[in-house]
Amino acid sequence: MTSSRATLIEVARHAGVSLASTSRALHGTGASPAMVERVRAAADELGYSPDVTGRSLRMRKTFQVAFAVADIGNPVYVEMLAAIHEVLAPHGYRVVVMSTGDTAGATAELLRSLGGGFVDALVVSPLRADDALAEVIRQAPVPVVVIGRALDAAGDSVSTDSAGGIGLAVDHLVAAGRRRIGFLNGPLDTTPGTARQRGFDAATRADGFPAERVAVAVADDFTVAAGLRAARALLAPGADGTRLDAVVAANDLLAIGAVRAAREAGLAVPGDVAVTGMDDTELGRVYEPALTSVSLGTAERGAAAARAVLARLEDDEATAQHVVIGPRLLVRASSGVDAATEEATR
Repeated sequence: MTSSRATLIEVARHAGVSLASTSRALHGTGASPAMVERVRAAADELGYSPDVTGRSLRMRKTFQVAFAVADIGNPVYVEMLAAIHEVLAPHGYRVVVMSTGDTAGATAELLRSLGGGFVDALVVSPLRADDALAEVIRQAPVPVVVIGRALDAAGDSVSTDSAGGIGLAVDHLVAAGRRRIGFLNGPLDTTPGTARQRGFDAATRADGFPAERVAVAVADDFTVAAGLRAARALLAPGADGTRLDAVVAANDLLAIGAVRAAREAGLAVPGDVAVTGMDDTELGRVYEPALTSVSLGTAERGAAAARAVLARLEDDEATAQHVVIGPRLLVRASSGVDAATEEATR
């Protein structure tokens, strides 16, 4: 009985529990942790492999949840994916990654295509959103959880305060003695670009702001290459020969582009110019110098979205959830902290 053809009945017998308890334990529905451990140990011993196709047909479910994003290579989405999988896998769900394209219309078209029984639910993080997309989400044939802009009327959402996070970065740089601050943003017609520009404007135009808002550069994408191109102009000396001494970047990839542009210009980071990012990615943490970055709770947002999916699949009539994850500043070497200094959080 050590074949992959072992049946659920054999697993139940080997574990010494009922068939119903075995099914609940393997599918993550209502079994105690001790029961789950006991049954899974028996399944592993027997080499049991569940009949996913048969289960789907019996229950009229695919046991698949789609995770749809504009850029599947962005490290933020990779971390979100891992968190979503961690929550859903114990309940028997696979996560399918899909690319939405970078427009609200492309995201809406993807949603319309999900009526053929391909997935049971969708987690989507749209780069661009509008009222038409919100309406498509309301009419979607499967539950949809939005990560990003809180399209409240459209259902469940998980969002963060990226505008406030930019304010944390500006306050940190001012407290560190920086007085000529620039902003490196991504496209302004995107949800993150709009929010992060609003945060920089609010922080640097407040009454009594003790530093100088020098310039804003807008990259054509949220990537290292786009950040490098835009930061070259941002870091160029002014007519009087002065340069800014700090760059707030709208994400870690743009921040890495800014560091590279600074080095091209012969500037030391953080000696001549401090740089901060946003998203607290693993890439930013291992980059040299390690990036000071604003965490927007990437893993926490992914996990919250996955829990909202499970709740919606359990009760489609439940009140919509709107979860907000607050920003945290993590101070590292790129803004003037010695590389050996322990990370600080705010």
